[in-house]
Amino acid sequence: MADEIVNRVANSKLKVVDLEDFYPEGKRVSFDIKDWLWEGLVLREKEFRAYINEHDWSQYKDAYVALYCSTDAIVPDWAYMLISIQLQDIAKLAVIGNLNQLESILYTDIISGLDLSEYKNAPVIIKGCSNKPVPANALVLLAQKLKPIAKSIMFGEACSSVPLYKRK
Repeated sequence: MADEIVNRVANSKLKVVDLEDFYPEGKRVSFDIKDWLWEGLVLREKEFRAYINEHDWSQYKDAYVALYCSTDAIVPDWAYMLISIQLQDIAKLAVIGNLNQLESILYTDIISGLDLSEYKNAPVIIKGCSNKPVPANALVLLAQKLKPIAKSIMFGEACSSVPLYKRK
């Protein structure tokens, strides 16, 4: 009779952090303001404010919104501020940038609030593969936050990890 298969990883002191577990659920929306600019390039305040007043903001209910302009227009900061004020009580979050920057901002907030005390003096693997969009910046921030407390930090999977840090 064959010996029983033992999962040595599950029985080890190794701790795995999977940032995908912290992925904030919700619709992501790109909001391009170019259509609200004259010829896609010039912001005319009166017309811009009219677009804001006429726009159906309810479509962004509980969404994460990335505000940007896809043309080379010079958009004053107050224009994005005006849109964000409209979205404040509707959307979960509105930021200036593309969807990748939005994800990075979401994860920066999540990582800054993480309680990592369970990883104190432990060997830690930051899981590398995910099905959800985990930005590379989030991995960097997590590694930096873990360094002062973890015994060691690796990246990848338990079967094929890359060593990043080991306390001396």
